[in-house]
Amino acid sequence: MTTDRRRFLKGAGLAAAAAGLPLPDLDVDLSRLCGRYQWLVGDHHTHSQYSYDAMYRIEQIAAGGRAHGADWIVFTDHGHAEHEKVSVEPTEADFLAARRKYPELLLWHGMEWNVPGAEHATVFFQAGADQAAKLREFERTFDWRLTNSEASDPANEALALRALRWLASEEQAKRIHAPVVLINHPLRNGRVAPHELRAYRDAAPHIVIGMEGAPGAQADGFPKPLGNGGARGGYANSAGPNSWPGYPAEAYRTFGGWDWSTAKVGGLWDSLLAEGKPWWITTNSDSHYNRGDTLVRPPVAGDWYDTHSKYPDPVDSGVPQLAPPYADFFPGEFSRTHVGVTRRSLEGVLEGLRAGRIWLSHGGLVQALDVGAYGGGSAATLGGRLRVRRGSDVTLVVSARLASRPNGGGSVPRLARLDVVAGPVTGPVTDPDTMTAPGTRVVESFEPRWAPGRQVVFRHTFRNVRAPFYARVRGSNGDAEPTPDVVGQANPFEDLWMYANPIFVDVC
Repeated sequence: MTTDRRRFLKGAGLAAAAAGLPLPDLDVDLSRLCGRYQWLVGDHHTHSQYSYDAMYRIEQIAAGGRAHGADWIVFTDHGHAEHEKVSVEPTEADFLAARRKYPELLLWHGMEWNVPGAEHATVFFQAGADQAAKLREFERTFDWRLTNSEASDPANEALALRALRWLASEEQAKRIHAPVVLINHPLRNGRVAPHELRAYRDAAPHIVIGMEGAPGAQADGFPKPLGNGGARGGYANSAGPNSWPGYPAEAYRTFGGWDWSTAKVGGLWDSLLAEGKPWWITTNSDSHYNRGDTLVRPPVAGDWYDTHSKYPDPVDSGVPQLAPPYADFFPGEFSRTHVGVTRRSLEGVLEGLRAGRIWLSHGGLVQALDVGAYGGGSAATLGGRLRVRRGSDVTLVVSARLASRPNGGGSVPRLARLDVVAGPVTGPVTDPDTMTAPGTRVVESFEPRWAPGRQVVFRHTFRNVRAPFYARVRGSNGDAEPTPDVVGQANPFEDLWMYANPIFVDVC
């Protein structure tokens, strides 16, 4: 164990002062501590009839998201030869029509990029009248389906980095604005190695801002009527020829619906945070076919997409669909990415995403969350940095509004515990494939008294801080630690978790 880690464990944890306090008794101004933000719910990973494996009209995705409380949505159809050839402009036209129909929604036209040498990522930016042309240029030049660059090898990994540098150069030249890249379902197939995540981040740190901490397709684990259930997020896989060989078998499963990289305390996500660099997590719908919907795709020939680049509009069957491939939810229906914004606008959401003012929930586990830290006369909230003198005390404040209405599972979810997870910041790693942070652990757990709609507030004080560290918050409706989801037997509403992005504490 390093000296920094010993100092952290001695000084930070374990002299914690923590109590469940009603809000009026808390001697901290929460709005001053956590900031005055409006929290907007969104989804950066959805698919339409322009994807080779989906069916919805763009307008239907927007309408579904709006009905389930989404404020912002990114449309991200799959990269594909026929998509690049024919579909980009029609998608843009449908996207603009959806913007006109739902002016209260903040919408982007992006894409799901087949990352050379890896798997998938959300890419979106703004380019005005050139939006379709710039998306097509990116897809044609850097998507592995169009460039024969799927295999995990150094040449293809280098192409992925060239793509990120292209986004940065296009932004610098003002041909596109505010590009964002987020790695989707990172360990579903084990095809993005730890060194690739670090390389993406370091190649374009203000563009590649993080990854899905939990994948979409959360309904895929439901027991199905015919007994052919899948797995939450589609995580029922094992290592393949393009998988990074260092991942254990457990990495190919979700844990309480969350990717192993996120769910394992002291695991891959924590190893990235322990470097002291931003790496934010999100959660999304990955909407293709949404469980319980009555819409179905009309029967078509097997080569329909290859010859039309778009599926026909879905039709209403009048019967809720529960069998495969209905494995997804609408944006905002189950997985919710909450972003703290200073203004309700595209720019406001982008600013909040890049800053890491993000917390995530499944199944409406909590209605609202504020997390802040203070010490040395200053304060910080999610994604922020607090700078204190060595020997200072740092107090973390967590305020949660408990759920008060039934979720899609038919019951009001109950928050059973909140955990404070913390670990030392030890700087850049020697081995870029590092995926452990041994000094990170749960330093305090709280069990709030439950009453629907109640606000609970807790504090945890790190005393006599001697070295830099980070702290993050998670919560669940039951288990102390997330457990592997059982393939074919995982009702997502029975195992709910929420996560917040970290606060970093720098020590001088």
